[in-house]
Amino acid sequence: MYDVIVVGAGPVGMVLAMELARHGVGVQILEQRPEPGTGTRAIGVHPPVLAALEPSGVTDALLSHALRVTRGEARSDNDLLGTVRFDRLTTRFPFVATLPQAATETALRDAAPLPRRGVTVTGVRPDGPRVRVEISDGAGLAETLYARIVVVASGWAGRALVYRADRLAAHSYPDRYLMTDSEASLDADENTAIVNLSRGGVLESFPLPHGLRRYVAWDAAGAATRTENKADANARRLREAMVTRGEARAAAHVTAATTFEVRRFVAPQLRHDRIFAIGDVAHEVSPIGGQGMNLGILDAVGLAPLLAWWVQRGVTPDPQLRAWESRRVNSARIAATLAAANTRLGRGLSRSGDAARSGIVRAMLRRPTGAAFAKAYAMGFDRDAADSRLRGERSA
Repeated sequence: MYDVIVVGAGPVGMVLAMELARHGVGVQILEQRPEPGTGTRAIGVHPPVLAALEPSGVTDALLSHALRVTRGEARSDNDLLGTVRFDRLTTRFPFVATLPQAATETALRDAAPLPRRGVTVTGVRPDGPRVRVEISDGAGLAETLYARIVVVASGWAGRALVYRADRLAAHSYPDRYLMTDSEASLDADENTAIVNLSRGGVLESFPLPHGLRRYVAWDAAGAATRTENKADANARRLREAMVTRGEARAAAHVTAATTFEVRRFVAPQLRHDRIFAIGDVAHEVSPIGGQGMNLGILDAVGLAPLLAWWVQRGVTPDPQLRAWESRRVNSARIAATLAAANTRLGRGLSRSGDAARSGIVRAMLRRPTGAAFAKAYAMGFDRDAADSRLRGERSA
């Protein structure tokens, strides 16, 4: 029987396994993907996470590959509405580190136990003083594993392992976005993120290493022409959005784009006896702002020492687990509220609506509220942000 089984070898699951191993706990990671992912979904690592991961040495590995975004600009076409200064935050890491998610996962794999890949978890059930985990491999062979504790960190697709869909359902927004990582314009500042609010909807531009940028555009969901397939239509629509929203030079480099929709899900509980849910399983927020992965990592860093105490001393730290759960649920609600505001703010509007929006954003980004925006977008209001900062300071 294992001490802890972690379901999912994404960034959140790997951080939890890494932290448990650092505390001397035996852990088995189960992952459905036969090979590590190569996609680049979440690209931002926020200041509280950088501080929380510093004792493990992972922060240095991440920063060796990352760009440091020290400021953000809100624009309306060519009109600068205001600036968000991350470099003025009173944190150990006054910036947002950006790098492809595959690079983040590589740094975590180097520090975490090896996962068992190519297995699908089909059921997780309490079984007295242990948890029963049903799995099947690629050939369809079933197997039963047991652990003292199980943590499901497999992303939203694994939610049914923990929650009943008829009781807790995600809220889907009508909004649709186009996204690509592409070559940036020659005049782009690699330390500045840009949010361009226009009548046609938002265009966000985030710096990435090696002269690339992540472009995300709100889309009115137009159809492909008769001669286009879906992939070509996505690329064309993103190029058109970039041209009309001030990124004509960068648009010329776009050859492919993906689409995504946004959902909101915040579970009121993260624990049922010996079974825990963290990351997107428990709280799914809009990817605009990139806080989903960071929320899950902070879930994991806070949970690991409590599970280590439980396993090693044989005593359940119930008050501490309740406090952890409360902090993480409240943090997810804060992030979800911010994400919902971002989603509403980025929609296409009429000429008068766009003018009103620009005036509101310009006013909000003035002092002193501008500093609050920087703190919010860098996850400074997360309930564990202060603890993460202190951990980082102690390891300095």
